[in-house]
Amino acid sequence: MTRVEDYKGFYPAEAYHQDFLAKNPNYPYIMIYDLPKVGNLKQVFPDLYRNDPVLLTKSGS
Repeated sequence: MTRVEDYKGFYPAEAYHQDFLAKNPNYPYIMIYDLPKVGNLKQVFPDLYRNDPVLLTKSGS
């Protein structure tokens, strides 16, 4: 059974999920699924694309 409930807040993901692509650009899932999407985004929306990612952590490491 599925229930619809009131929104009770946001919980951030675990630390190892934060900035995952920036920290793991050679991770197989990233290489297969995410990098092609980022490349398409850059091609389709060149005026909106930014080379430097917005990171959640200061150092990105």
